[in-house]
Amino acid sequence: MLQLLPAIDLLEGRCVRLRQGNYEDSTVFSDDPVEMARRWQQEGAERLHLVDLDGARAGRPVNQGVVRRIVEATGLPCQLGGGIRDEQSIRSTLEQTGVDRVIIGTKALREPDWFAGMCGLFPGHLALGLDARNSMVATDGWLSVSEVSVLELAGRFVGLPLAAVIYTNIANDGMMQGIDEGTLQDFRTLAAMGLPVIASGGVTTMSDLAALRLIAREQPNLIGAITGRAIYEGTISVRSAVDFLRGAG
Repeated sequence: MLQLLPAIDLLEGRCVRLRQGNYEDSTVFSDDPVEMARRWQQEGAERLHLVDLDGARAGRPVNQGVVRRIVEATGLPCQLGGGIRDEQSIRSTLEQTGVDRVIIGTKALREPDWFAGMCGLFPGHLALGLDARNSMVATDGWLSVSEVSVLELAGRFVGLPLAAVIYTNIANDGMMQGIDEGTLQDFRTLAAMGLPVIASGGVTTMSDLAALRLIAREQPNLIGAITGRAIYEGTISVRSAVDFLRGAG
């Protein structure tokens, strides 16, 4: 079943959303990320997607304390990305925050052999964060764009014990314009490669979720959809979306 993952992006202790990964174009939606997490839990969310934006920019985890409070307050499985770039930060994040998935992006691009080794050390607990602009991988908290394509990088990790591959088209992220057809095709291709894919970036309306559910019926490796600004601005209801993806709506 395709699972909805509400996104909680943490910046300076607050819950925010960026447009296209731009730190200078952010909207604060709550000064209390823990209370926001409880809201999404009460509306039926079964997993949360957490991003340490301060950590992504600093290159090291920053908001572990807030993350731990979210996990403890909701009891939900959570995945966390942002600034996690070595074995020590992976281990400390898993042990100290209670999240069950750690998302690695920049370091996986730069050192794919290292990432493969970490997947062996932490089977089922690492997710590959594939953030892209024009299908090219973006790194360092989306501040830089590489010369490596999403599909090329993903292909290096087929067969590893990954928890998920989280693919975000940052051109769509936070723009409230929906998912473009090219990105939908990327989701299909990644899932067909045998990778457990979570779609992110541009999930704006129920029509976007319907398009993803259709792909998931063809490619069951499409396992999740992350949405952020849409649930904060009300174009998607978490409760209605969860029911829809379960087949009840």
